This record gives sequence, C-alpha cells and structure tokens, in this order.
Amino acid sequence: MQFQSQTRRGFLTTTAAAGIGIITKPTERAFGFKSSNDRPTVAVVGCGSRWDQRATVANGPHGLGKQFPKFSDIVAVCDVDRHRVEKAQDLVKQWLNKQPAAMEDYRAIIDRDDIDIVHIVTPDHWHAKVAIEAMLSGKDVYCEKPMTLTIEEGQLISEVCRRTGRIMQIGTQQRSIPRMVRAIAMIREGRLGKITKVQCGVGGAPTSPELPVTQPPPHFDWDRWVGPAEMTDFHSKAGAPNEVKTWSRTHYDFRWWYEYSGGKLTDWGAHHVDIATWGMEKTNTGPLSIHPILVEHPVEFSEGQPVQRDRYNTATKFNIKAIYADGMELTIRHDTDNGILFEGTEGRIFVNRGRLSGKPVEELKNNPLPDGAEEKVYKNRKLTDHLTNFFQSVKDRHEPISDVFSHHRALSTCHLAGIAARLNRKITWDPETERVVDDAQAQALVARPKRKGYEIEMS
Repeated sequence: MQFQSQTRRGFLTTTAAAGIGIITKPTERAFGFKSSNDRPTVAVVGCGSRWDQRATVANGPHGLGKQFPKFSDIVAVCDVDRHRVEKAQDLVKQWLNKQPAAMEDYRAIIDRDDIDIVHIVTPDHWHAKVAIEAMLSGKDVYCEKPMTLTIEEGQLISEVCRRTGRIMQIGTQQRSIPRMVRAIAMIREGRLGKITKVQCGVGGAPTSPELPVTQPPPHFDWDRWVGPAEMTDFHSKAGAPNEVKTWSRTHYDFRWWYEYSGGKLTDWGAHHVDIATWGMEKTNTGPLSIHPILVEHPVEFSEGQPVQRDRYNTATKFNIKAIYADGMELTIRHDTDNGILFEGTEGRIFVNRGRLSGKPVEELKNNPLPDGAEEKVYKNRKLTDHLTNFFQSVKDRHEPISDVFSHHRALSTCHLAGIAARLNRKITWDPETERVVDDAQAQALVARPKRKGYEIEMS
C-alpha cells in the first residue's frame, strides 16, 4: 500500500465529518521514526488494568504494555488518575531503565513531534477523539477494542485513516490466534460448504446495587475522565466482586454504562463478531435488519435512554439476530458457550480462545489444509502475535491484520444490536449509506454530541 500524508486543513476540506464537533488548526508531520536508534517512540494514553496495572494479579502487573518495549521506546505515559501515571512511570523505568514523561492531558502527546505511535488504552468513549487527533498529527495508533462508542465515530476514523495513510491496529487479538486463523482458513477452503448461520456467545453482563453520589478521589480528574460524554455525578460503592473491588461509573466498571461503552455487546462482541464477520466475508458491508428477540436491562428505559442514573444500565441478557442481504444470519447471545459457532451446508465448527472443534476439524487429520492457506487469510503474511503484526505494518506500511475498516463494519453490527436493544424493536439498516432506514429515533443513536470543550480537534 502506498500512502501519502495530508495536512489537517486539507483533510477538513475533503470530509463531511465536521458535524460531530471538530476544531481545526493546520499542521503536518512527515513519516519516519524520530528516535536516534530507529526504534519507534510510543506514548501511552490510559495506564489501567488493560495496559499493565491489573489489580487482581498476585505476582505483579501484567498486560499488553509490557510487550511494547520489545519493539519500541515508551517515552510518555498519560492518565487522568495521577496514581496510575506514577505507577506507569515506575513500570516503564523497570523495563527500559529510563523514566518516561508523565502527563494527565493527552493533548501534550498529540503536540509532540518526537512521538511515532500512540497506544490508546482509555475507556471506549475516548477512543475516537484520541485516535483521530493522533493520526492527524502524523502518528500511528494501536487502539484497544472496541474502536468506537458510536457508528459515526467509526465512519470518521475510517475516513481519517484512509486519507492520512496512518497505520492503526485494533486490539482484537483473536485475529492473530492460530486456531482462529485456522477456522477462517477452513471456511475459505470450503470445508463447511456455504455459511448459513453464525452464533456468537459473549456472556451476560453484571448488575450493581444503587450507587450513591460520592466525591471522586483527589488524585482523579473526574471532569477529564468524562470528557466527550455528558457530565454527571460521580457514583461509587465499595465491595464489588470485580478487579477494582468497587462499583462505580469509572475505571474497570465503565463498560457497564451505555454512556461510556456498549456492555457485553461491544466488550466481547468486538472480539467475536469481528471473527464472525471475517468468516462470513462481510467485512465491507453490514446487515439489513437487526431483531431483538430477547433483551433484559437492569434499569428502565425511555426512548432508548436509561431512566435511572445510579446503577449499571447495559443489557444483562440478550438474543439479537442480524440478517444480511443473502439471508445469512448472525446472532449475539448471552446464554451459550463463549465463542463463535459457524454453520454451513456441509458442516459446523466452534472456535474460541481455548478450542477449535467439530467434524470438519477432525477431518483435517486425513485431509489437511493446503500449504499457505492460513497465511493467505492472514493477509499473505506469516502468522505472528498481534503486536508483532502491528509493528511489522508500521515498518513496511502494509495494512495490519485488524484494520480500521473491517473492524468498523463488524463493530457497527454490535452497535446496531445495542440500538435495537435500547429501543427494543427491529432496526432496518442500509449498509451502503450506513444509515438507519425510516426510524429517526434509532438513527439519532448512531451518533452522539460531544461535550463542549471536548470536541474532536484538528490541532
């Protein structure tokens, strides 16, 4: 793939994305690493448990962050929680024998010309803003899943990535797990016949008790954490059976609030629906209709919005079906084994992170896949781990295995499932125009306004 950079002013004149809140200033940055030893320089935005500060691990921190020093120099860490920033500095110093810069405002990272890559590990509602501004400042991006909070954000990220030519890998690491790649290769080689149905088991979501309004801790900037979302009171209650031991609207618990995430539909859905869509060969389109067969929420909803503000509000139980133009069906359920079940005219297979099973899998013993079949579906590359794939792509400017465009399509199905769940009715979707058909209320949930002061900036 041959890429050309573009000024942010030039980008603005060629995109219609200004409607979601964009502030512009012209600037440009050339391709190429800035560090003297030609190792990419990385800045981390969000230093919590997904990065390397998982609270429940007895033998110390672990996570994706610790893998980055194999390929790059971490030169800056950023979080709105001062304690996490300080711990992140200590960790990076242990790994690289050099303490990174610390900051609580990610914009200081965007403004630095000596940073090649931004690693985004924030809650979902911050992903699009940071990713877009990073790409427009000439930086490549590794963004944890799900890529976006809304479908419109995915549309804009796709446009920015396409026009700037930046490399952006989504952290759907299942695309680099050997058994997942083998499952896709089996489908491509016709071992299941024509795919007719796919089922994604993602598990149910937890509930919480009523959470009182409390004061955020002094080391935590609640206003900045809320960021683009609507401002609300800080709610928390100790004693939760989760990794942070607290029910709240923040940190680990953000994923159970529609204000900041999509619950299990986008949390695990971002992983499994991505693999499902890949296997179905639907990575450049979407469903025509989404049907909420079963949906249960822990709070009441009115016109798609939670009525109560003091407890988790994402769907706890669900069975939602998406139907495509060729009649293929995809369901997302809470009540089946965690993983993806592919059904075809000549067989079925089940795959998750622990196993790949089914009669077509057993038949591989006597009828193995042809040489190169797995590499072919892995974008004609040798299968490797997800982070290595990203840094290979940064170096040679080839599209990574979990690219923005296919992830946007898969995640749009998850977002549409969430919209159908919130409204509790069928949604009709036009995958060409990427708009809801004849339902203004549902279409309004495709996008969300950004809070003043937290618009997406072109600076």
